[in-house]
Amino acid sequence: MSREQYQIPTGSQQTFAAGGSNTVATSTNREFETGIMHYTCGDCAARVPLEKGAAIRCQKCGARVLYKERTKRMVQFEAR
Repeated sequence: MSREQYQIPTGSQQTFAAGGSNTVATSTNREFETGIMHYTCGDCAARVPLEKGAAIRCQKCGARVLYKERTKRMVQFEAR
C-alpha cells in the first residue's frame, strides 16, 4: 500500500497488537486526544494532570519538579 492510500484509523477505541494478544485502550485514548498528560509531583507525590502549554507546577504544593508517569503499554526489546 502506498503512502497516499493510507487512511488514518478512526473510532473511539484502538486495538494494539502486542506479542500476539490484542489490548484495547479506551480511557487513555480520550486523554491523549484532549492533550492531557499525568505527572507525579516530586514533593507531595500527587497525580497532576497537565495540558499542553500549561505551567509546570503542582496544584497542591506548588512544586516545579514533576515526573512523567511510566507507560502502561507493554514495552519489549529484542536482545542478542
